[in-house]
Amino acid sequence: MTAEELREKLELIQKLKCETPTLEIKSAEKGCPKHLYDSLSSFSNQDDGGVIVFGVDEKHGFKEVGVYDPQDIQKKINEQCLQMEPVVRPLLTVAEKNGLFFVAAEIPGVDITERPVFYQGRGRVKGSFVRVGDSDEPMTEYEVYSYEAYRKKYQDDIRVVERATFAALNQEAVTNYIGLLKTGKPKLAAIPDDEIYELMSIKRNDQITLSTVMNFSPYPQAYFPQLCIVATVVPGKEIGEIGEQGERFLDNQRIEGNIREMLDGAMQFVNRNMHTKTIIDSRTGKREDRTDYPVTALRETILNALVHRDYSIHTEGMPIQITMYEDRIEIRNPGGLYGRIRIDQLGKVQPDTRNPIIATELEVLKVTENRYSGIPTIRKAMQEYGLPQPEFLEERGSFVVKLYKHGENIAAVQNENSKNNELIKFCEIPRTRAEICKFLGLSSVTYAIQTHVMPLVEQGILKMSIPDKPKSPKQMFYCE
Repeated sequence: MTAEELREKLELIQKLKCETPTLEIKSAEKGCPKHLYDSLSSFSNQDDGGVIVFGVDEKHGFKEVGVYDPQDIQKKINEQCLQMEPVVRPLLTVAEKNGLFFVAAEIPGVDITERPVFYQGRGRVKGSFVRVGDSDEPMTEYEVYSYEAYRKKYQDDIRVVERATFAALNQEAVTNYIGLLKTGKPKLAAIPDDEIYELMSIKRNDQITLSTVMNFSPYPQAYFPQLCIVATVVPGKEIGEIGEQGERFLDNQRIEGNIREMLDGAMQFVNRNMHTKTIIDSRTGKREDRTDYPVTALRETILNALVHRDYSIHTEGMPIQITMYEDRIEIRNPGGLYGRIRIDQLGKVQPDTRNPIIATELEVLKVTENRYSGIPTIRKAMQEYGLPQPEFLEERGSFVVKLYKHGENIAAVQNENSKNNELIKFCEIPRTRAEICKFLGLSSVTYAIQTHVMPLVEQGILKMSIPDKPKSPKQMFYCE
């Protein structure tokens, strides 16, 4: 950042009067803040880092007060950066404005293999932070673990289940699986079954693995009661709404069994609670029964949740949740995106696989293709049904997929022009993604930008403050 860019940043702060996911404001009029560690950690732990601007007093209407000593504050900022693990290397900029000096510290985001960056004085668990909106929040123990799990390539799907025994497995299912494994593989077929059990992770050091329990145990929930699916139907558009007779749930079921049985049980649940419309093609006269949502999209979404959920000890007490609302269905599974992939890359690049053994076993059993085709299949099925595209969200340790009904899409089309006009007027002042989402009354920033903002950008009505980096979290949208 140049001195001129810092002055532009100061002008932007005066327009916004707020902090953002990539901007932290500190006064520093009387000295350097003593605890920058939280922001140093949270900015380092996100892809695009962040900027700390010193010399603006947030508590007094974002008044520009300047810093006490531009040279000394740089020294003290660096001292705190040296207390981080790994060490943070800020890019410091000094600018003068109206006789006052201001300092900016640009904090680069570190590679995922070096995260979490934490304050040495508190340790990895208590000293690691994540940016949530405009605040620094302590990472959960699971969030800290998830980085370590990726870095060290932990395979939680083949961790040993000490209580499980080979005799307690469904022997017919195991035999069938081994037979399928050997088909067309003469070298593997020549290996004794006992060795194949270890080779293919049915066992690990002669003990049964979690993937084996989840696919071949008659009742996996005997070992892991919460590795199941909790499915509910609520009478409205939000949890807490009450039905005509005071009911909180129209249907409620705990779905158990192995992965294949849970998939089948979940599909039975959603099919039972979906409406089916009869449509007559005016050209051919053929009758078609159409459910609220395409069955293919539902199956792929639920299967993805079962295959890619986190199976570590940190989440084994959390079930997958399927919630059917009046206007949509939501599938939520424990464990956010795994590895380097981002929401906007889903279905476009090959992701890292969190549970490779579970995925391989299900591929052999013909339950899944394991060809990374799930997301494209879901999108295509929704498009063919004339429904809105699925909404994918990552919410601090969980991954959520939302599928919307056709009726909501019609309503959106009817209100599109009026909403667009209101949004355009709102963006006469540059707005962040979060501000736009809040203005539209939506819960998902990603959905708000993709559905309402980007079409206006493509039409040239709205412009981006950083057009060469459209995915930048520092991006703002405005109308000239």
